[in-house]
Amino acid sequence: FCFVSVPLALALISWGVTGHRTIGKIAESHLTANARAGIRDLLGDETLADVSTWADEVRGQEKYRQTGPWHYVNLPLGLGYEQFKTRVENMLEANVYSALVRQMQVITDKAASREQKIEALKFVVHFVGDLHQPMHVSRAEDKGGNTVQLNYEGRGTNLHSLWDSRLIEHSGEDYLQLAATCDHATPAQIKQWQSDPVIRWMWESYEITSKLYAEVDAMGNRSIGQDYYTAHWPIITRRLEQAGIRLAGLLNVLFRNGPVAVGASAAEKRETAGSVAEKPLAIDVRDAANHVNETVIVTAQVYGYKALDGLTLVNLGASYPNQVMTVVLRGDAIPVAAGLDGKTIHVTGRIEMYKGKPEIVVRDPKMITRD
Repeated sequence: FCFVSVPLALALISWGVTGHRTIGKIAESHLTANARAGIRDLLGDETLADVSTWADEVRGQEKYRQTGPWHYVNLPLGLGYEQFKTRVENMLEANVYSALVRQMQVITDKAASREQKIEALKFVVHFVGDLHQPMHVSRAEDKGGNTVQLNYEGRGTNLHSLWDSRLIEHSGEDYLQLAATCDHATPAQIKQWQSDPVIRWMWESYEITSKLYAEVDAMGNRSIGQDYYTAHWPIITRRLEQAGIRLAGLLNVLFRNGPVAVGASAAEKRETAGSVAEKPLAIDVRDAANHVNETVIVTAQVYGYKALDGLTLVNLGASYPNQVMTVVLRGDAIPVAAGLDGKTIHVTGRIEMYKGKPEIVVRDPKMITRD
């Protein structure tokens, strides 16, 4: 982030500058040679620590306004692991899990431009940090602890801000010192942490959050100080260490072959637009999974649809949950669903994979025609 003077802006950032840069610095110590080469190819002389706060810096810009929900996930307390996993993996609203998965896909997408991959890498570095901050996996009703008021060492704060930055500030260490303090995992720990699925990383935060809420509920005047810091500092250092090591493991996989292939930039696409009119490839719906990240025309019969908040899901090829492919209608395209059931339609758009099935997101009603 930029060093702003507005208190509200500081209250909304995650892990603070020091926390995120600590994670980036730890990750840099656990990268393979190929990963280092791939990252350098995209970032140049910038380090993972340097770019770790970019996603927070741009949140106020109009271009990135929609990325706000990408930094956290809201869930009720009291879920078991399988319930938690199911809720997160099937969540329709934007959240840190789906955002991380999508940005990882961009990095390995051969059609994505260099600019898109650079942004995706910066998002990945940040989101891995976010989902290890316990209060970013918490309740909607108190905005991730932002409305849970506390008094820390004589100063007013809230539970979210306390875990974002106040406890780290209390340590008095900068990110280089903190990385040296935290980065002491054994080879066995590194292997285990890097093999854990992303859902497990989030579950760990959820378990910590549940305990933090219970502690606050049991407090009398909600005034805390050195005792709270002493009791909880080991949790923070462990989460920073796990985040850095897991980030490195993830990047080692994404860049296992070194620099990634890049597609044409937006400027290059504009230059060639109109000179060569490419018609999207017409495919059978049963072949959709073989054309991920390609713009195609799919022809198939509609087997029902389901209207949700802000979108409508249209089943192609078979009824839910056995549909061969899903068309996600958003914005101006939503009303089109009313006349599609049972009809054979032609959908033009880019295929993506969601929960193991291909889908096309359509916002322009003109991208759907029917026989």
